This record gives sequence, structure tokens and C-alpha cells, in this order.
Amino acid sequence: MMRLKTEQTAVQPAGTRHSRSSFPFRLGIVPGLILLAGCEAPLNLSGVEQQLQEPVRRTDQIQAVVTAPGLEVAVGSNGLVLHRDNSDSPWQRQVLDSQPNLIDVEICPDSTLIALGFEQQLWRSDDKALSWRPIDLPTPENLLDIACAPDGSYWAVGSFSTLLSSHDRGDTWEENSLGEDAMLSSIQFLADSTAYVTGEFGIVARSDDAGRNWALLDYIPNDFYPQAAHFTTRWRGWVVGLDGMVLQTEDAGMSWQVEPTPVAAPLYGIVEAGGELVALGENGTVLSRRKGQWQSLDVPVIPVWLRDAAQQENGQLLISGGAGTLLSLDIQ
Repeated sequence: MMRLKTEQTAVQPAGTRHSRSSFPFRLGIVPGLILLAGCEAPLNLSGVEQQLQEPVRRTDQIQAVVTAPGLEVAVGSNGLVLHRDNSDSPWQRQVLDSQPNLIDVEICPDSTLIALGFEQQLWRSDDKALSWRPIDLPTPENLLDIACAPDGSYWAVGSFSTLLSSHDRGDTWEENSLGEDAMLSSIQFLADSTAYVTGEFGIVARSDDAGRNWALLDYIPNDFYPQAAHFTTRWRGWVVGLDGMVLQTEDAGMSWQVEPTPVAAPLYGIVEAGGELVALGENGTVLSRRKGQWQSLDVPVIPVWLRDAAQQENGQLLISGGAGTLLSLDIQ
């Protein structure tokens, strides 16, 4: 049984065309403060001032989280970076210069942190999120996901099926494309030199040589648009998307089968933790896959989107989402 703790508020040269797709990251409905002032009553801003003193606020849109021994980091819109040493420490808040809209964060094998800004920028931290250096990405394409490969290289994917890579910590970049006018929404590297990208119109591509070459596979049926993907081995993987849909492959992306879920809410993220898969989505949706079946987890009613999660040192799952949502689930 899971227990919930609420942390705060509950391969060809790249083209230049942009994808026809709409940007799949959802901003959701943010609860706001409604201030009413009459003719004679003074305006009371104490609630606003108190909220501005908090490290995590109801106006925060927390897009991604990452954890490592002795470190937890969350990033979001308007340059938001939150970090702390562990689940018992208070969050430390900072806002990056130019307030980029940060949509992903990863930790590399050398313990470097990289965060992706929607404004064609990568931000790098070499000191456990205390300071960040911006790196302009040499592409006109919109980028949606990043990854650090086992060899330490940086990768980003996005519109016009673009794959952007750097093997020198972001100093120089190589831009390639799968040649499809489509948005790539996920990239993942496995330890055995296998890598996968997925995206719009059901695109799936695999690399068997750590990203040097990519092969397009058969499309996922019915133009399914994966909002996120997760592979546990070269052969087994899952994708999630709209209408509560989850599909699985057991043959390295050659074919896909629907796995029923108990929800119709859009799903935006999927992670592995504690030996099981967890999917996240709209309206506070959290699903767990146990014994081959997807089931809803018992969490408080929170009318916000949830997008990312990472396992903490204490074994719990840290989940991020809209309206300043950071949740810890006990998955033991």
C-alpha cells in the first residue's frame, strides 16, 4: 500500500521546417489568489507576501525532477530551479537569468546537471545545482527532451525529428534529423549501447551503437503520439499518451500492444521505481503497473497535471506537477 506525503502544495542533415504538432507540454490550470477590495476596506496583501517567502509556490509549474545520492533537483517555468540535499531538507529556490522555461533536467555520469530550456538553451551545473551556465543550442527547432548517454554525451530531440548531440560538454554540437516532419518527444539511452527516440505520428527509432546511427522502425499504430516513453531493456518498452493510453512492446519496437488502464485522462510521464512502472497525467493521475495490470493509486484529489518523477534515497517517489506540486509516494 502506498502512502502519500505532500511536500509543498498539494540520419541526414537536419532540416529547417517545424513540426505540424502542437507543443505537448501542458501548463494546466493554476490555482490563483483572488483579491477583493471594497471602497473602504484596505487591500490585504499579507497572503501574497507570505506566499512569496515560500521556496515552492502555487504559481510554480514544475516540469521535471531528478535525484541522486545527496541531491534532489526540480525545474520549471520562468527559470525555476529547486534543490535540496535529501527529502528531509528544505527546498532552496533560485531563478535563472532570463527566466527560461525549463522543461527537463538530467544528471550525467560525471554528476553534471543539465536542464533544457524551451528557448533553444541548455543550462549546465557543475556544483550540484548551486550555479548554472547557459549554453545556446545551434538550431531553430523546438526541443522537448534531453538525455545524458552513458558515455557522457548530451542529446536533445524536438521538431522536424531533430537529434542534437554534443560530445564535449556542450561546446560543440552536431545536428541531424530522421527526415520526418514530426516532433520527437522522448529520447532514452540504455546501458548496452541501445537508444530509443519516439514522437509524433507514432515515430519510433532505435540506435544500436550509442547514437551514431539510427533506424526508423514501423510506426506505432493509429498515429499514436507518445507523450513519454520508458524502456527497461532493448526489447521491452512502454509509451503513454492521450485518453489514458499505454502501449507496450516486447520485440524492440517492432510491434505494440495496448495495455488497458482505468482512466481516460491524458498521461504525460512514465518512470520506473521500486521495480515497478508508474505513469503520471492530468487531474492528479498516478497509475502503477503491478502483475501486468495498471491500477490507480490512492492519492488526494489534486486538479493539476503531473509530468515527472524520480526515486528518492529513502525509496519514495518524488512527483512533480502544476501549481507547485511536489509529492512523495511510499512505494515500498
